[in-house]
Amino acid sequence: MISMLQVKPDPSDRLDAPTAVAKPAAARLIAVASGKGGVGKTWLSITLAQSLAARGSAVLLVDGDLGLANVDIQLGLTPRQDLSAVLSGRRRLDEVIVRHAPADTPAMAFDILPGRSGAASLASLELGLLDRLLQTIRGLDGYDVVLLDLGAGIDPATRFMAACADTLLVVSTDEPTALADAYAVLKLQARDRLARSTGPGTIPPSSSASDVRLVINQSSSLASGRRTYDVLARACVTFLGGAPPLAGIIRRDGRVSDAIRRQTTLLARHPNAPAAEDVGRIADGLAAGR
Repeated sequence: MISMLQVKPDPSDRLDAPTAVAKPAAARLIAVASGKGGVGKTWLSITLAQSLAARGSAVLLVDGDLGLANVDIQLGLTPRQDLSAVLSGRRRLDEVIVRHAPADTPAMAFDILPGRSGAASLASLELGLLDRLLQTIRGLDGYDVVLLDLGAGIDPATRFMAACADTLLVVSTDEPTALADAYAVLKLQARDRLARSTGPGTIPPSSSASDVRLVINQSSSLASGRRTYDVLARACVTFLGGAPPLAGIIRRDGRVSDAIRRQTTLLARHPNAPAAEDVGRIADGLAAGR
C-alpha cells in the first residue's frame, strides 16, 4: 500500500481520469463546520445524513476533515479505501464510497466517502485540486444532497470548502471559547466568499453566497439555546453587519454519548430521543429549503 507520505497531488492530472460518472452539478452541497473541536460537529453530520435519508433524500456524507477524519470511527466502519486513494489516482470515487445501511434502519441508509486520519498531506492539499474534487463530487449521479463534515478550525482547506458550499451550518455550544471560535469562522467565511466569488471560477455557479446558518448544540433547553444564539447573533450584527439565521437547537442528551460509545447512530439506537427530534427539525428545514 502506498504510504501517505508519498502522495503528492498534482492538480494537472489527478482528477482527469474517470473518477466517477459525472454530470452538471445537481446535488446540494451542505457543509458542517465549527471553530472548536468537541462541539458535536461530526455527530451532527452523521445524524443529519440519516435524518435527510429518512425524508427521502439520496445522501452522500463526505468526511472532509482531511487530517483527522473520524466518521468511520463513530460508525464502527473499517473502509478498505479512503479519499487518499482517490487523490493519489489509485481508485475512482465510486470505488471508495461505502454504503451505511444497518438492517434495523434500512430506510435511513446513506453513502459515505471516508477520509483518512493522521494524514498531513491531505490537510495541506492544493486548493485547485480541492475545487476540482468538490465539483466532481457534486456532479456524482444519484445524489440529492452531499453533506461535507469539515474539520474544526480555520485552516485554508477548511475555509475553502466552507466557501464552496451551497449551505453552511456552523455548530457551537454555549461555551465562551466555542462561541468565540464560531464567530471567527463566520467572519472569515464571509470574507472568503466575497473574495472567491469575484475570482475566476473558484466557486460553482450554483453556490449561494448567503445561506449560512447556526446550530446550537448540547443546550440545556430550547430556551437556553435561543439565548446562546442571541449572544452570537448580536456580535455578528455589531461587527459583521448581520447575523445568520438559527437552523436549530439541539438539547443535551445522554443518549447521544451512549450511541457514540457503541459506534452506532442515535436514530438507530434511540430514535425518540430529544436530540433526535431536534436534528429532525433541522432536517425538515433543510429539506423544505428554508
